[in-house]
Amino acid sequence: MSLFSLIFQSDTYLCMAFPVPTRQDAYIVDFIPLASMDTVHHMLLFGCQTPVSTNSFCVQGTCEDEAAIMYAWARNAPPTKLPKDVGFKVGRSSGMSYFVLQIHYGDISAFKGEQPFIAGIYLLMSVDTVILPGQRVTDADVACDYTSYPIYPFAFRTHTHRLGKVVSGYRIRDGKWTLIGRQSPQLPQAFYPANKQVTVKYGDTLAARCVFTGEGKTSKTYIGGTSDDEMCNFYIMYYMESRHAIPYMNCMEMGSEELFQHIPPEANVPINVSPSHMNSVMHLGQSTGTATSNIVHLMFYKLLADLLLMLIFYWMASVQFNSVIYFKAITVQQITVSLPQFQVSAWPQSSLQLGQVSGLALDSDSNLVIFHRGDHHWGADSFNNQARYQQRSLGPIQQSAILVVDPSKGSILKASGRNMFFLPHGITADKENNYWVTDVALHQVSFSSDGKDKTLMALGEAFIPGSDNNHFCQPTDVAVDTESGNIFVSDGYCNARIIKFSADGKYLSEWGADRRRRIPFHIPHSLVLLPDKKEICVADRENGRIQCFIAETGEFVKEIKKDEFGGEVFAISYNGLIFAVNGESLSRPVPIRGFVIDYSTKDILDTFSPNKKEFKMPHDIAETRDGSVFVGDASSKSVYKFTTEKLHHSVKKAGIEVQELEEMDAVVQTKVKQDTSKTAAIQEKQTLNKGERVLPVIITTLLLIPLVVVISIGVFISWRKKNQHEVKSEPSSVRGILGKIRGKAVGSLNLGNFFPSHKGYSRQGFDQLSTEGSDQERNDEDSSDSENEEYSALPPPQSSS
Repeated sequence: MSLFSLIFQSDTYLCMAFPVPTRQDAYIVDFIPLASMDTVHHMLLFGCQTPVSTNSFCVQGTCEDEAAIMYAWARNAPPTKLPKDVGFKVGRSSGMSYFVLQIHYGDISAFKGEQPFIAGIYLLMSVDTVILPGQRVTDADVACDYTSYPIYPFAFRTHTHRLGKVVSGYRIRDGKWTLIGRQSPQLPQAFYPANKQVTVKYGDTLAARCVFTGEGKTSKTYIGGTSDDEMCNFYIMYYMESRHAIPYMNCMEMGSEELFQHIPPEANVPINVSPSHMNSVMHLGQSTGTATSNIVHLMFYKLLADLLLMLIFYWMASVQFNSVIYFKAITVQQITVSLPQFQVSAWPQSSLQLGQVSGLALDSDSNLVIFHRGDHHWGADSFNNQARYQQRSLGPIQQSAILVVDPSKGSILKASGRNMFFLPHGITADKENNYWVTDVALHQVSFSSDGKDKTLMALGEAFIPGSDNNHFCQPTDVAVDTESGNIFVSDGYCNARIIKFSADGKYLSEWGADRRRRIPFHIPHSLVLLPDKKEICVADRENGRIQCFIAETGEFVKEIKKDEFGGEVFAISYNGLIFAVNGESLSRPVPIRGFVIDYSTKDILDTFSPNKKEFKMPHDIAETRDGSVFVGDASSKSVYKFTTEKLHHSVKKAGIEVQELEEMDAVVQTKVKQDTSKTAAIQEKQTLNKGERVLPVIITTLLLIPLVVVISIGVFISWRKKNQHEVKSEPSSVRGILGKIRGKAVGSLNLGNFFPSHKGYSRQGFDQLSTEGSDQERNDEDSSDSENEEYSALPPPQSSS
């Protein structure tokens, strides 16, 4: 976090307290200010034991005890480096556990508060087009009615594979077609400026047509994610008022023949792409010697950039630093602590006959509460594009959707919720054992009494999605503050917000994400209240992160995002530690499992999962006071129980299917070992310093060797290019290299970010942003040139539960 570039509202004098980022004694040896006198008049850094406030910001002073000034800055002063072997002592025994940064602003005109408009993407996508072999023209048409707040398109992008000739997108209003954008998908597939005169409002229709040719093909071509399939995508990049902002919308409905009889003729006219353009984007086919040379040079520069990055990352990893103040600790203490390993328990003793398990909770008696969907299920046909439930004719779930279960034996203690719900999702129990639940089909949050089949209060209008104060759109979870009675709702699949209500259901406030970074939620899927910290945390599912906020104000506190999550976090709970489960991610596949996370350090302490058969879709998680953890799996209609005992029993899943599992010795991948006596093994200072000096030399030498080799290759390539400048035909050896690298290296290589001066690269808006012939929607290093990521970017409805 760059402390000197934080955005504040309108105050000219502010301070911020943050703890010393180490529990050991440490020394500050550098001060590196990241500020400009154009905005900041001066800054003071204090050290103290107890700050006036431990919230993110403070305006009532610095320290309750004596404040020690450690650093002062003004008027674009350069960084300050202390003399060798000199440092300010902070940490455990120094009496300085907190830093307080006091900032005096000279110009606050740059701080404008919230953005008035938020950007988003609307994707029109054909999913069932079939291109017949030899057929000269095949049209793929997509159209949907627009039923939300106004959007203002400002850029568009087209995408097909090799058979696409032209893609066009339109707004239809009162029967008139207005072009948003039209482009050949064989040109660089960037976002280009849209027709600036187009706005889209409630009642309009958005439509797109892709024109394909089947000439030269000997078999049918279908829509799919591989290079042998085809795709028909038209992206609209838009902005809308922040209070109504929706970051992502999509349309996959086939347009009617009657509607598309009136499409402008231009949509049917292919855009010819010259051979020079084809070569510029390096599509497959014959290439010139110059293109070959460029490819080899690009490969060289890519290798050089990778090695330089490795050196940079190594250097960064070798230094302990905070973003503003660098620390060098001279004493290292290794403390080993252990957590008991989780084992799958033989639970329940009899089948519970569950439907899709969507929610878990604990009541005030520490009994497990299971929320399931009975004979209903969330599938591809459950909702239309406007999020309206399409299966009301099935009626409500006739089974008891809420089961109170003995956590030890799995026997049913109470059952309720008959004929009340259509598609259950989240559940929580308050201190009176009342249930607060969400139903994504009803678009409601409802309140019912323990063991009763009657709704006592409902928030939202049944079956009517919306984004105002009185409507929800597929809400996902509820959390209740037992002290104030305030109700927090994650709303959810459409609106991507957290809403706060009073105990009697009065709307109080809402927020969308970390307001400082303005990264919107992408399916806030699970909520948990941290009563000891007075915070509310959310599992922001598709962003693969956990975010925590002050419950009273909605102010952002912290974010936990780990590579081990794989880009998906489905559910969280809290019992002094954070318990979480991830889900299947098509872009970054990782094991699906549960996590035990230290709130303060954000470290993953343990992971756990069934040993033989993996989770399919763990949807919610709950833990009891005795340390048992329950995970509800929506796909397998099961509830797993994990305990901290070593068991040798067979395991039964709490659903229709019964599976035998052996001893769970390999269930947990322990991150921290334990020594219950908490003894410390202290390494000698001299040994540590010696190791610190030797190890960097060895690693640096190993990294420099391949760097020298690559530079030598580059010199050789330049020499060859100079000598062969007048040769018209490419050497067979180079043709061989090109044949090997064509397709993969060419399709995915894009050095625009490394070399801004590269020909064709521009930072001037959208007009020259090239994807170099590939269609990677993400900037993942391990992406390939297949279209799996883009095709899978839209979450399939059956996995959205």
